[in-house]
Amino acid sequence: MTPPLRQAYGLLLARFGPQHWWPAQTRLEMMLGAILTQNTSWTNVAKAIAHLRRNHALQFDALERATQEQIAEWIRPAGYFNQKSGYIKNMVGTIRERFGGSLNTLFALDTPALRKELLSWKGVGPETADSILLYAAKRPAFVVDAYTKRVGSRHGWIGEKATYDEVARLFTDHLPGDVALFNEYHALIVRLCKEHCNTQPKCAGCPLEPLLPKPPR
Repeated sequence: MTPPLRQAYGLLLARFGPQHWWPAQTRLEMMLGAILTQNTSWTNVAKAIAHLRRNHALQFDALERATQEQIAEWIRPAGYFNQKSGYIKNMVGTIRERFGGSLNTLFALDTPALRKELLSWKGVGPETADSILLYAAKRPAFVVDAYTKRVGSRHGWIGEKATYDEVARLFTDHLPGDVALFNEYHALIVRLCKEHCNTQPKCAGCPLEPLLPKPPR
C-alpha cells in the first residue's frame, strides 16, 4: 500500500502553514545550527547562536581564529559544548584545507560526493549531513529524525525498527525530489510532534488523525 504522504503534507500545511525553516541568516550559520542541535532543543541552540553572534563568531575567519575553548564557552547553552566545539573546529579546518575556506567550492560537489564528504567529518552523521544538504546546499535530501520515525511508525508507513535510509527512501521514493517540499515537510513534522505526536500521543484534533490506521474489527 502506498503511504498517503502527499495527503499528509496537505493536511499539515493547511493546519500549521509555512514554518520558514531553517532559521538562519547564512549557510555557515545553518551548518553550525545543524551541529549544535544534536541532542538538545532548538531553544538551547538559539541561545548558543545568539552568543556566537554577539561575539561576531558567525563568520568563517572568526571561527578559524578562535580556540576550541573559546567556541566551547560561546556554545555552552547547546550542551555537549566541548564535544561540539571540536566538531566545529574540525569542520572549519576541513573546509579550509580541502576547499580553500570556500563554501561555494564545497557546495559545487555533486550531491552524492557532497554527502560522502559531509559524512566523513567528525560529528556529522546522516541527519546532520542531510540537514546541511537540504537547507544549506539546497539539495533534495529528506532529513530523518526521531520525529519522522515516530510519525511514520504510528501511522504504519514504516516498521518501528526501520533504518535511517529506509525512512528517507519512503519520502524520496513517493514524493517529487523538490527542495522546497522536503524543507517544508520536515519542518511540519517537527511542528506536529511538538503539538500532537508527543511521546504520549494526543491524537484528538491532530491534523493527521484521519490517516491513522483503523483498529482491526
